[in-house]
Amino acid sequence: MEWKGKRILVTGGAGFLGSHLVDRLVERGSSVTVVDDFSFGKRENLNKQARFIKLDIRNYEALKATISEAKPEMVFHLAASATTKESAMGWLDPVFDYQVNAMGTLNVFRAIVSAGLKPHVIYASSAAVYGEPEYTPIDEKHPTNPLSPYGVSKLAGEKYAFAYFKEHGIPVTIMRIFNTYGPRQPRYVMFDLLGKLKHYPSKLEVIGTGEQLRNYCYVSDTTDAFILAAEKHAVGEVFNLAGKNAISIKELVERILKMLDLSGKTMVSYTGESWKGDIVKLVADTSRIKERLGFEPKVPLNEGLSRFREWFEESF
Repeated sequence: MEWKGKRILVTGGAGFLGSHLVDRLVERGSSVTVVDDFSFGKRENLNKQARFIKLDIRNYEALKATISEAKPEMVFHLAASATTKESAMGWLDPVFDYQVNAMGTLNVFRAIVSAGLKPHVIYASSAAVYGEPEYTPIDEKHPTNPLSPYGVSKLAGEKYAFAYFKEHGIPVTIMRIFNTYGPRQPRYVMFDLLGKLKHYPSKLEVIGTGEQLRNYCYVSDTTDAFILAAEKHAVGEVFNLAGKNAISIKELVERILKMLDLSGKTMVSYTGESWKGDIVKLVADTSRIKERLGFEPKVPLNEGLSRFREWFEESF
């Protein structure tokens, strides 16, 4: 696949994952248009070689005009309301999550059809679409029974994507992201733990029981997976996107304390309860993405944590 000169639209391209993806696309010589409204993204994340349009994807007319003018050959749709912990997985404002994640995604597809285009759309979905697992590891055939407004809204986005694929011939690929971490990440467990320990290294309170299981994937690996989905033209497919081995939050805390030379020096406590919609055992089966796309995470967790810590200390 030839990336040089390819017209690509990235929604949410000033966000954590989106900005890393834009950097990679620019490096390959693509002509990248970024759409973001800075609800969650940051201006400093923008790649200066990409064209930027400040736009809320809930604004259909503005989005339609942008897509008609940009004529993208490929769309990476990452724009979303993703403050899952802060918004209690969407329970604090479920209408907002629906408007951004479901209607915003619908707007993207409506605008593409209106412009008479058929770009390959790669949609960033979430493991939250599965809900509490009936079995683990969770494969892509697992039932989708989301427990939160956030999960429901992301699943609605998937359904819109496949409806437009089947009825309008818009090529789509769904990436169900489990847990991505790394530089520019503005929230979530690793960011929160480092922030707490920076201010109070002698005491650490952790939300939940510590038994929650997660697969962590470093951001450069996650970006690799999106690139591979485009290169392999994996149309009409759904992929779990996750790191290799699941570990508990308790083990993650231990690794971070060891990295910071705080083992045995920090008093750790657990709240015992988490927020509504937080899934206890979120362990991915990644055999499909490995077999179909050849995806294999390259960055071990300890190395990724070290890189994340270095960025965090430089930035905060």
